[in-house]
Amino acid sequence: MLVDVHTHLTDDKFKNNIDNVIKRAQKNNLIYVISNGINYKDNIKVLKLSKKYKIVKAAFGLYPLDVVKSQEDEIQSTLNQIKKYKDEIIAIGEVGLDNTYEHLKKQKEIFSEIIELAIKIKKPLIIHSRKAEQECIDLLKNYGFKKALFHSFTGNFKLIKTIQDNNWMISIPTNVVRSEHFQKIVREFNLNQILTETDAPYLSPYKNKVNEPSFIVETIKMISKIRNLTKEEVEKIIFMNFQKFF
Repeated sequence: MLVDVHTHLTDDKFKNNIDNVIKRAQKNNLIYVISNGINYKDNIKVLKLSKKYKIVKAAFGLYPLDVVKSQEDEIQSTLNQIKKYKDEIIAIGEVGLDNTYEHLKKQKEIFSEIIELAIKIKKPLIIHSRKAEQECIDLLKNYGFKKALFHSFTGNFKLIKTIQDNNWMISIPTNVVRSEHFQKIVREFNLNQILTETDAPYLSPYKNKVNEPSFIVETIKMISKIRNLTKEEVEKIIFMNFQKFF
């Protein structure tokens, strides 16, 4: 009963072997893989994958970089797209803020619109928050938003405590096998607020290997080791968290 709540199956690295990637995911007992879109065209590709493969669920998003480089009409088209397909998506993602890019003010304005949309259509958010963790948290708190999932969160542990206190979720990526930061989150964060992700094709647990959903097994192994639980116990907790959140 494994789940990958944040992956990018439309990435070019999967272009010629997506069938095999899905087969390996199924072989490793994944039952849900959420492919996150990053813009209007990518969202369409995500939806097609979700219709082709039973285990793939669609999340429509607008990545911070795409907010920065898009015109206002393009942004609004993507927001309208999310609204139009609300019954065919499981979440809104990948969305959020990134302070390594320019125009944080514009990003915050659009992220506010996205939060309002999520409230209106009753969908959870899968959030990117690189170097803008506090700003993301402040916006969510301003709206009293409940169903927020921080993907691959690299903020400090004071902010991680804030996420826990607000009963939001954090997804642990597969590179937890070598990341002390993510290992510490696993050790200290409420296990009932943890989900698993790959961020494939990125953040691979294996050097020189493209990441893919089947590698979620490595995250489960690491969580079970850190929390002194069996892999079966960890799988059950994560799956229950998934059901509760989505």
